[in-house]
Amino acid sequence: MNPKIVVIGSANTDRVIKVDHLPNPGETILGHGFAKMLGGKGANQAVAAARLGAEVTFIGRLGKDLDGKEAVEAYQYEGINTDFITWDDDEPSGAALIMVNPKGENIIAVAPGANWRLSPEDIVLAEDPIKAADCVVLQLEIPLESVEAGIRLANKHGVMVILNPAPAAKLPLELLKLVDVLTPNQTEAEILIENYYYKGIRDISQLMGEYGLVKNLVITCGCKGAMIPYSKKVFIPSFEVDAIDATGAGDAFNGGLAVALAKGKDFEAAIQFANAVGALTTTKIGAQSAMPTASEIDAFMASIRYIEN
Repeated sequence: MNPKIVVIGSANTDRVIKVDHLPNPGETILGHGFAKMLGGKGANQAVAAARLGAEVTFIGRLGKDLDGKEAVEAYQYEGINTDFITWDDDEPSGAALIMVNPKGENIIAVAPGANWRLSPEDIVLAEDPIKAADCVVLQLEIPLESVEAGIRLANKHGVMVILNPAPAAKLPLELLKLVDVLTPNQTEAEILIENYYYKGIRDISQLMGEYGLVKNLVITCGCKGAMIPYSKKVFIPSFEVDAIDATGAGDAFNGGLAVALAKGKDFEAAIQFANAVGALTTTKIGAQSAMPTASEIDAFMASIRYIEN
């Protein structure tokens, strides 16, 4: 039976221009190559989980514009339930404008648009699929009050919650207690500690240990893999691939982790699976377009090489 995953989060359309150099203030430059791609951490994670065989419901908010229409059509093509996407009459769909130079350096401007109007009331409308889910996945590209509403609703029905705290933000300690799995990257983990320094927390492992704020914590470390910061840190290495684009790899990891845990894999095995999903995503261009399928992961894991650390 396929796991049921609910993803609550953002949906954007990215417009990317390749340039020879990043412009200075006031400078107009000519680019070469333009791409329009679907993004947003929430939508990326929804697509990742759907391609791995999960029954996915996506809860988000889009503007009544061409970007929103195209996004929903794409999600439906992936088999994602879009019944709980809210259409905003006033704000456009979220958008990102990106310029990338030959070194891979970029400048990015994001207009959240309708994403920032996803409300707790929108979340409550989706109580039925949340109640029926094996796992609810959230990020922080929507209002914190809506993140909290989703987490509390999942808790009400005893549903596992994965929170990817990106972009980094100060989170109420009371909210962390309701999260089953927290998945910051290294930078986000450092910011979490900075925010709680006044509480005497000096190490990320304390969130799991004496403070008992987080049930399970995994820190993603990019191409190196992921770390579980128990009192004795456990490192789960990534896989050796010919990476060409890391866009969306973290979202692929979270989607893969949700599917693996919902299927009943133990924590370390689920992280290993998620590492594989993230690694394979980097072998293709883009975010949602690069997410691997379950059959691709099966073939990949039959022939992988671990990266030695």
